[in-house]
Amino acid sequence: MTVTIYDVAREANVSMATVSRVVNGNPNVKPTTRKKVLATIERLGYRPNAVARGLASKKTTTVGAIIPDISSIFFAELARGIEDIATMYKYNIILSNSDQNKDKELQLINTMLEKQVDGIIFMGGNITQEHIHQFSTASVPVVLAATYDGTEATPSVNIDYEVAAYEAAKNLIDKGNKRLAFINGNEEETINQLKYQGYLRALKEASIEPVADYVVNGDYTYESGIKAVEQFMSLSQKPTAVFAASDAIALGAIHGAQDLGYRVPEDLEVFGFDNTKLANMVRPTLSTVVQPMYDIGAVAMRLLTKYMNKEEVEEKKVVLPHRLVERNSTK
Repeated sequence: MTVTIYDVAREANVSMATVSRVVNGNPNVKPTTRKKVLATIERLGYRPNAVARGLASKKTTTVGAIIPDISSIFFAELARGIEDIATMYKYNIILSNSDQNKDKELQLINTMLEKQVDGIIFMGGNITQEHIHQFSTASVPVVLAATYDGTEATPSVNIDYEVAAYEAAKNLIDKGNKRLAFINGNEEETINQLKYQGYLRALKEASIEPVADYVVNGDYTYESGIKAVEQFMSLSQKPTAVFAASDAIALGAIHGAQDLGYRVPEDLEVFGFDNTKLANMVRPTLSTVVQPMYDIGAVAMRLLTKYMNKEEVEEKKVVLPHRLVERNSTK
């Protein structure tokens, strides 16, 4: 049978209030009494009921984290940043996988609220009015991580995606690539729209006319990179460089080109986005935009703790720095 606080109090011959004070670290307990209670807890194998404690304090010290795909290296690094800061501030994490499905995302938000979490970190793709309504009417604070809300109504932590994409595309153009292709993620997502705008700005600045056949909208997967390169290399005017919206897409582009007999970077330069661990695993190693995934998760969790503890928040829209790293997939 489950050992209760009543059992501990009876065995230690103290009040339940005294047991509660010991469990919660209250200093107003005599050392001898504390020692006796702790020994009884150890002997009986008592584990405090987090739900009951939460009802009493109106806090569960639990945070909900909603992630599109926990198997993704990108989101795994974000989750690690969240977890490390949560542990530092003594919060537990409930992690849920949304599969980037809107209905599931909205359902998971409700589920988290039903579980009485103290706050929610949300990572998703396309933020709709339904999402914003749920965020704004939630009984607990919500922070977005690597997720863009065009209304800026919800606190968030991101990088400047348009500028990062512009710099990556400009890097390739400056190397002499006038035929620059772009493989994007889901075109409906605001972040991907920003990346596309950055790509177009670099072309315009260099007086290069955009070519519709040089743009493919994928789904952030390795396979979409392979398929896109197959399309590009079937054109009479083949691109000399590819900028991909994620490292996974870029790896697909490299391998797709190699499978067709092309050399990277001699025949086709490839630039990625994110700087996941994959960037150093592929050969040639991948030039990419460094998006600080761990830091985004960590800063998002710290921002959430400020809201949960009603601390002063100076800036609810946090933009972290990015940089480019050039490796062997570009000249």
